[in-house]
Amino acid sequence: MKARFTPALFAHAEAVLGQLLRFDHPADAVVSRYFREHRELGHADRAFVAETVFAVLRRGRSLEARCGEPLTDRKLLLAALAVTRGWSQRELAPVLRASEEEWLASAKAMPEADLEPAVRCDMPTWLYERLEAQFGEAETLNLSKALNQAAPLDLRVNTIKSNREAVLEQFAAEGIAAIPGTLSPVAVRLRDKPALAKHPLFLEGAFEVQDEGSQLLGYLLEPKRGEAVVDFCAGAGGKTLLLGAMMKNTGRLYAYDVSDKRLGNLKPRLARSGLSNVHPARIEHERDTKIKRMAGKIDRVLVDAPCSGLGTLRRNPDLKWRQSETSVAELTVKQASILDAAAKLVRPGGRVVYATCSLLTAENDAIIQGFLETHPDFTLTPASGILARHGIALEGDVLRLLPHLHNTDGFFAAALDRKA
Repeated sequence: MKARFTPALFAHAEAVLGQLLRFDHPADAVVSRYFREHRELGHADRAFVAETVFAVLRRGRSLEARCGEPLTDRKLLLAALAVTRGWSQRELAPVLRASEEEWLASAKAMPEADLEPAVRCDMPTWLYERLEAQFGEAETLNLSKALNQAAPLDLRVNTIKSNREAVLEQFAAEGIAAIPGTLSPVAVRLRDKPALAKHPLFLEGAFEVQDEGSQLLGYLLEPKRGEAVVDFCAGAGGKTLLLGAMMKNTGRLYAYDVSDKRLGNLKPRLARSGLSNVHPARIEHERDTKIKRMAGKIDRVLVDAPCSGLGTLRRNPDLKWRQSETSVAELTVKQASILDAAAKLVRPGGRVVYATCSLLTAENDAIIQGFLETHPDFTLTPASGILARHGIALEGDVLRLLPHLHNTDGFFAAALDRKA
């Protein structure tokens, strides 16, 4: 159902955008809080506001170039509706002033070719330059186009409770359009974004929301029945739950994180999942005594390291404006330290998988290279061979997923095996 476009609805979008462009808090948190404070907005109204303000975050630089001076939130929103969402002046009539018609027509007509590459890609210059050095100009443009689309909704089927065929069958019976994922054996991709929080299958733990790319990290780690496994930066536990299911609810799976709040978010998910082999625990830092006590005793460790998140711009477009070269440099120091600490847990013959949702070499290949230089007892095991055992056909010594090639978030992962 489409929202009725009114000056009042446009004013809500303007109010949200004003808060977002201060970049004080993550965009999704700002939008959620605004909707809690404005219960009068219906489902369609909320969808309009969220999609329109996110269009500004995604396409900020090129929209600013089109808007000219003086730049206002109002102009950015009108330009987003006209340029990125393709609205006509007739559709914009309820809010468009006569004095703005000529300006908006010329903003819409400005040729892409007139914009410099970083502006055309809607990236801060430092980020464009790094990606262009890695991928080249043409591929960076293709990558940016994919990053500027909204992500599809992916689910991971919980194999402890159900299987992919059964979930797809039930969705088909209910008229929910869904297809099997092309990469992960337990992924389901939805065509639309239905509200699933009250769906019976969700409530009984048959599926969780999880990007298909993220699911592949479990297959790279390959946890087995009865093993001792650590999810080192567990967060809200999406990957923890996948590992627990892959272990067939046996062995011991430790979910560590420095944040009580994130581990708190794991509790209801864990309850739904039917898993009893997961042991969540808060740690102070990567050198916590809980970690030291387990040195050399763990079969497999997953390190989904804190990172810039620049591979998730389809969901979190504000990150490109909130990260900087300085913040990335600080993160790389932390990433190297966390990987070093995690590796100490692994027994001879065990495996650590290092992963990020970043696109940058500095957070990915450079960390692995540095690690291997200082840890001669570890080797890089080709990702393609590991994944092939699970029917996942991807080339390369490392897992490298890109939205324009794989239609997932941007992910990097490397499997590091300790010599027996």
